[in-house]
Order: sequence, then C-alpha cells, then structure tokens
Amino acid sequence: MRILFIRHGDPDYINDTLTEKGKVEAELLANMIDKLGIDDIYQSPLGRAQATAAYSLKKLGKDAITYDWLREFNAQFDPNLSEKARMAYATELKKNSEGNYEKRILWDILPSYYCSHPELFDKDNWRDSELVKCSDMAEKYDYVSKSLFELLASYGYKKNGDIFEAENGNNKTIAFFCHFGITAVLLSAIWNISPFIPLQFLASAPTSVTEIVTEEREKGKVIFRGLRFGDTTHLTIGNEKPSFSARFCECFENENERH
Repeated sequence: MRILFIRHGDPDYINDTLTEKGKVEAELLANMIDKLGIDDIYQSPLGRAQATAAYSLKKLGKDAITYDWLREFNAQFDPNLSEKARMAYATELKKNSEGNYEKRILWDILPSYYCSHPELFDKDNWRDSELVKCSDMAEKYDYVSKSLFELLASYGYKKNGDIFEAENGNNKTIAFFCHFGITAVLLSAIWNISPFIPLQFLASAPTSVTEIVTEEREKGKVIFRGLRFGDTTHLTIGNEKPSFSARFCECFENENERH
C-alpha cells in the first residue's frame, strides 16, 4: 500500500485559497497526477487544499472525501501559562488589547529553544515538556493519529503497538491533499517518533509529493518506509520555481525571505 501526502499550492492564507502562483503549481501537478496510480483521494476541509485538489480531481474524474482531521495541525500554545516556555517564541509574541499574550501555533518555535530542550525530540517525553503542557497539542495529536489509524485499518492495516498488522495486505494507493504541519504529525504517528522531529527539520514546498509505502518482510508485520519527501519534479518539468512558503530565511541577511 502506498500513501501520498500532497501539500496545497502557494497559499493566500488570508482568504484561505491559492495565489496565482499556487494555481499554476496545482495545474502542473494535475498534468502528471494520472501517473501516480491513485485509487482513493482524501482532502482537508480548508480552501487552499481543496482548491489544489480540484485540478487533479478534474483530471482524474474522481471525487475526494473530506476529513476534518486533515486540516492544518493547529495546536495552540498559551504564552500566559509559562514564562520559561515563552522563550520558544522570544522574538515573535504579541499582546492583545487587554495586555495578555496571544496564543500561537505551537510548532512554529525558535531553534534556540528546541535545540536546548531535547525532551521535545524524545518519542514519549515530548508530551511532558513544559511547552506542550501549556497547549492542547497532545489532545489534538491523539485525535488525528487515531483518525489516521482507523482509516488505515479500513484498508487492512491495523496499528498494534509500534508496528502495523496486515489483515488484508494490498497494493492500493491513497492520496491526502493537505498541509505540511499535518503531514509531519501523521508521519510521526506512523513512524513512532516525536512530531517535533519532522516539524522542525523537514519542509515541503507547495504541491510537493511525499510518498511512503508498506514493507512486509515478515508475514503480517508491516512498517511504512519513505520513498520521497517533498518531491517537486512536476514544477521542474513545468519550469516553475518552487514557492518559498514553509521555509524561513536561508541567511539572516536575506531580507526578501521570511524571518
């Protein structure tokens, strides 16, 4: 079984849709989508993901099932609960009109913080970190993980501890049109690693394709292996430069890149 995680095109976050560049990216993806052999398609409820999927769905003549758990992973950190954990966003916190810090997406944290808090990268101890305890991350992580495992079980792959059991192994391919954050979280659940590892050390460009596949070296015992992450071959073929969205400045002096 193969799973494809396809990130939405270059986003207009304010209007939750695609920029003109994002539309070009989505069309270039659709030009090669039939080569991926997709059987079933699932999509995020957010507009930018659905707008991206629409091009490919039209090309394939397929419909997609929308799942709420495929929306961008939006766990919220409350800076008002911990002065120490606030350092994860030392340069980026804002206060509201009442003088309280505004909540923010938890996983968008500074390297100076996560590199000095190794518990964040531990398979289990990330849940007990002060940062996570001041958020709703664990609850939301468990919700999306459970939802994914239920879907995979419907395809014959049941999670049992740190491994999957093949009750009905198959060669089907399913695709998720979604977002970088939720892709990183779902991969961490499949691979039994801390979500902070892929969230902090990987990035996937808009409309990129990430592929994992089952491996059954022992009868009925299955793991998923990554074949590619953030593939933008369709953009290269179309002479379209990948969007910078999801990345931060390559050099601090690069004022034209996101800081």
